[in-house]
Amino acid sequence: MELDDSTLTRKGLGPSAGGGRVLLLACGALAHEILALIRANGWDHMTLQCLPAILHNHPERITPAVREAVEAQRGRFDAIYVVYADCGTGGVLQRACDELGVEMVEGPHCYSFFEGNAAFAAHDETTSFHLTDFLVRQFDAFVWKPLGLDRHPELLEMYFGNYEKLVYLAQTDRPALDEKARECARRLGLTYERRFTGYGDLESTLRGWAAQDS
Repeated sequence: MELDDSTLTRKGLGPSAGGGRVLLLACGALAHEILALIRANGWDHMTLQCLPAILHNHPERITPAVREAVEAQRGRFDAIYVVYADCGTGGVLQRACDELGVEMVEGPHCYSFFEGNAAFAAHDETTSFHLTDFLVRQFDAFVWKPLGLDRHPELLEMYFGNYEKLVYLAQTDRPALDEKARECARRLGLTYERRFTGYGDLESTLRGWAAQDS
C-alpha cells in the first residue's frame, strides 16, 4: 500500500495533527517504520509523505520524483527532509538534495542504514541478498514477479547463481515474517540468516531531525 499526504492526514499524522512544520519525504518501503517511530516518540510536528516504493526498480526515476515533490511542498513546511539513502542513484540524489537545500539519510541503501552503516560496511556481503520487513511482506510484488520468475523460473540461476545467502534484516520480532523470509530463501535456493536490526540509523537520523525542528 502506498501512502500519500491525504491518507496520513486522515490518520492524524499529517499537517492537521502537528501544525505541518516538518515534512518527511520518504520511500514508500519505509512507511511502516517511520509511522511507528512518529507514534512511539510523539513527533506530532512531523508529516510523512511517501513516494511509490516501486521506484526502486527504476533508480533513475527517484531523483526527479524527489525533486518534484520537494519543490511542490516548499513553503508549506518549515523544514523538509528526504528519507532516502543513495538507493542506486550513484550520488545523483545527494547532489539534487544539496541543490535543493534539504538533508537526506546517509548510506548506500536501506539495508545499510537499518543495520547501521558502520556495522553493514564491516560485513562482506558480496554474495548475500538482503530483505527487510517490507521486502519480505512484498517479496512476490517487488522481487519474484518483476524479475519474471513467476513466468520463467529457469531465470533463477541467472539472477541468483552468484548469491550464497539470503540475509533478512528484521526491523521487528515477528515469527510470521521470519517464516516467510525462510521460505523466500528456500525459493531462491539460498541459505538463510536473520539479523535483528530494529530501526538502526533510520531511528537516530529521525531523532536528530525531530530535535532540530521541535
